Order: sequence, then structure tokens, then C-alpha cells
Amino acid sequence: MKSNFLEQARGLLLENSSPEAAEGARRFFKEEVLCYGVKSAVVKKIAKTVLAGIKKTHSRDEILAACEELWRSGYLEEGGLACEWTFALRKDFQPDDFKVFERWVGSYVGNWASCDTLCNHSLAAFVDMYPEFLPDIKGWAASENRWKRRAAAVTFIVPGRRGDYLADILEIAEKLLEDGDDMVQKGYGWMLKAASESHPEKVFEFIMARKDRMPRTAFRYSLEKMPEQWRAEAMKK
Repeated sequence: MKSNFLEQARGLLLENSSPEAAEGARRFFKEEVLCYGVKSAVVKKIAKTVLAGIKKTHSRDEILAACEELWRSGYLEEGGLACEWTFALRKDFQPDDFKVFERWVGSYVGNWASCDTLCNHSLAAFVDMYPEFLPDIKGWAASENRWKRRAAAVTFIVPGRRGDYLADILEIAEKLLEDGDDMVQKGYGWMLKAASESHPEKVFEFIMARKDRMPRTAFRYSLEKMPEQWRAEAMKK
């Protein structure tokens, strides 16, 4: 008989929880966040421990279904477990998983940490496997949901650092350029910063051509990895 690994994982979260840590964690977010008060490194360790015990007894689909239940709880650390387990399954991603990931971003993600952890890793890996879904993710930039708009950008942090998808990254940045939400501004500014590590000249040219329209938050984020002389030039009025 299969073990109730969700019960096991939640038990371990409770064992490692701290009211003081929970209160400290809440200060990192403008939004109200449900949390146990478990450090991210411990969440990762719990995820790895539990997953090691169920890999041979539970199917990929069963584990993804458990991830859905974790997201549904609304707890920050349970979302973290879902992110870790999903990324661990990346070699077995299938095209239909896009609908699942889109639902998670649109329905369950409610803070920058959950958004970034899911998108930096699992969504980035999915796009590498199935680039035909690029138009769908770029379409999130027009969503009314702030987290889908941020997700459109932060999905490309890791690929951007590698130098991949530059044209798509610049297209997304153009779509989000004058977004009024600071979470979105930070997201696409971070994306441009990541892309600048491999394509500094092209990204700098993009920024300079739009500096009068870019919100200051996105503008400053995007310049952080640029040479000091370029940053000084960009900051001139």
C-alpha cells in the first residue's frame, strides 16, 4: 500500500516550523502570506528526502497531482515543496504539462518567491524542451494577473544568462515596458539584467532607446550588471 507522502511532508514541515521564523518571513512580502516558518534550505531538504522515498512507488502524474494539492493549500513552504518536486521531474515533462503550469501561475501563485521559484526552474526547463510554447508564455505579458506578467519575464532569467532567447526577451520587455506594477517592473528588469550578462551591448542599446519610458525600478535593475562606465552614462539626464 502506498504511503501518504503528503502527510509525511507536512509533518516534517510542522516539525521544523517556528513562529518567529514565520513572522520574519512575512516581512519579506507586501502581500499576506501563509507560512509555517521553515527556512528555504530546510524545505529543499524535506522535498528531497520525501521524494527519494516515493520515486519507485508513485508515478509522475501522482506526484504532480500532489503538487497541485500543495499549491492549493496556500502555504509558502508547501508551494516550495511543489516547486522542488516539479523541477525534479523535468526530464519527464510532457507538452500537456503547460496547461498545469499555467493554471498554477494563474490560480495559486500569490507572491514573488513562489512565482520566481516555479518559473526560474521548472518553466525555464519546460521552454527549453518545448519552445513551441514560447508564444503562450509571451502572451502572459498582456494578462490582468500581475504574477502571470511577472512570470512572462522571470521564466527567462536562467536562459537569459546563457545567452538564449534574446529576441524573445526583448519582445517581452517591450510588452511590459510601461507596466505600473513594481513586481512586474522588478521581474522584467531582472530579466534584462540576466540577458546583459551574455549580450551587454544589445541590452544596453535596448535600454538607452527606452530610458525615458522605463519605470525607474526596471531601469535600475536592468543596469546592475553593466560596466560602471555604461551605468554612469545611462544615469545621465
